[in-house]
This record gives sequence, C-alpha cells and structure tokens, in this order.
Amino acid sequence: MSATVLTGATRDEFLREADAYRGELIAHCYQLVGSVHEAEDLVQETLLRAWRGRDSFEGRSSLRTWLYRIATNVCLTALRHRSRRVLPSGLGAPADDPDTAMALAPAGTRWLQPFPDGAYGSGDPADVVAGRTVVRLALLAALQYLPARQRAVFILREVLEFSAAEIAGILRMSVPAVKSSLQRARARVEEIAPTADKLTEPDSPEARRVLDRYMAAFENADAGALSDLLRDDAFLQSAPMTTWFSGKASCVPHLIRHTLARAVPGTYRMYATVANGQPTAVAYLREDAGRPYTPFGVAVLDTDGTHITGISVFADPALVALFGFPDEPPVP
Repeated sequence: MSATVLTGATRDEFLREADAYRGELIAHCYQLVGSVHEAEDLVQETLLRAWRGRDSFEGRSSLRTWLYRIATNVCLTALRHRSRRVLPSGLGAPADDPDTAMALAPAGTRWLQPFPDGAYGSGDPADVVAGRTVVRLALLAALQYLPARQRAVFILREVLEFSAAEIAGILRMSVPAVKSSLQRARARVEEIAPTADKLTEPDSPEARRVLDRYMAAFENADAGALSDLLRDDAFLQSAPMTTWFSGKASCVPHLIRHTLARAVPGTYRMYATVANGQPTAVAYLREDAGRPYTPFGVAVLDTDGTHITGISVFADPALVALFGFPDEPPVP
C-alpha cells in the first residue's frame, strides 16, 4: 500500500490491508509479553493507533515494518507497568520429595501462557518452522529475564530477522546501541536458557508417537506406560502451582500418588494439538463415570523424539477454548 493510498483509504480499506499482518503481530506481541490474551489486546491497540496515525506513514518503510514499530512500542509501554511472566521452574528449586505438598502460587502471580500454533499464523511452512525454536516455552521463559527493550531487540533480530538499521528505526535507537543491546541479550539468554536437546518437530512421526503414548497413558490410568515414557532427567511442572519436580525418580512417584491414584480408565480424555512448537495434549476431566467431562487445561511436552524430557501442565480450563476446542470433548 503506498503512502497516497494509505492516507486516503477508508477505515475498512486500511483495516483490510493491516489485518493481513494481525496473526504475525499477535505472535510478536506474545513473544514480548508472554500472554496470548494480552497480545490480542495489544494488537487491537496497535491497529487503532495505526489508523489514527496513518497520515504520518510516508511510505519510506513497508507497511509491515511500520506496524511492527507501533506494535513493539505499544508492548514496551505496557511492560513498564507489569512484572515478568513465569513458569513454576522459574520460582525456585525443584522439590526433593515426591510427596511434597503442592503449593498454590500467591494471587497475582503472572504465568507464562502457552501459544496455540496455527491459530493466528499465515500457514506458510517457512514461517512456521522459523518461529518454532523461538516460541518454545523454555526460551520464552528465559527471555522474560531480559529488560523489555533488550527483549525486543533480541526478538526483532533473532526471530524476525530485521536488520540492525531497521531495528534502530523501530525502537528509535542508534545502530551501535542496537548491536550492543543484542550482544548483551544473547549473552544473557545463553547464560540462563537451558541447553536444549535436538529439536523434534511436533508433527514428526516420532513426536506424535510420544504424544499418543502420553495421552493413552493418562486415558488408561497406566502408570507403567507413563514411567516408560519419561527420560531419567525429565521435569514436571504445573501452573498455577509453584512446586515442581526434576528427575524421573521424583516425577513418576508424584504422578502416581497424586494424579493417577485418583484416576481410573476414562477419567481423562485428551486430544492432540501443538503449542509453542511442541507436542501438546488438550485435556478434559471427569470426577467419576456418572458425571460429564469438563475442560481441564493443556499439557505441553518436551521430547527428544523417543522419551518425554519435560511436562508443563497448565491447569486452566479457559485454555481449552483458546486452543479451539469445545466445552465438551469432541465426538471421536
């Protein structure tokens, strides 16, 4: 869209042009703020500001770059007044005893949310693959430790591959300042981000087999099958609890005594999806055979393609709808 068309466009024409970028802007804002719901609101604010300020668009950059500048700065303004979002593993050391009582996080704890892959994206395979290594939960949790502007520089360069000059224009920084900020961000991420296994694509046959076995283990209340799936160094965390476990020797007894002990075949019903580029199960739960299933939440898996190396449970029924699933389990 040229500057002439942009300044002369009707509101509907402008929004139609800008809306083509809504999905990627939501993903970008999510990477900055760690919440899908906040990201949706921030993109709405971005499009509103773009419409109001359309006369300032002179066409010296693309409409996409201009929208990213507005969205990034909207996010930075929002982050000034908000604490970082966390996962349970970011709140302290793992529990030593599998029977440790699960501690509910204090009210107001801001949790990192999982992101439903495919819900907002363009569907271009290259875009999907390029984004997966960045939106994985462990890396997003690490990015939360960066100052907001440093986080923005890192995402704009490492995720979106904007040039240093483009980032300088987006953030109103000098090019040397961008390069210095990026260097510090990379060093900090390398320091605090866990060493990742070779990434397994969530739609690969290996990852799908692991996910299918995980879902079957819960649906059948099969503790042995679940134990066989976990690698020795696996972790288990469950928001909104601050208690988490590291190592199969702790994770399996905890799951058996505090989750599967109360379950029988049919207690859980699960469906495959993808979150943050990771195989994920959407879960429904019923208290007993005579009661209906209700949404429970989602479980995001880390896997090496053979075993589960981590389970991140988000016990939030609202996430089931966010991932596009109904209030009742779909008919098989």
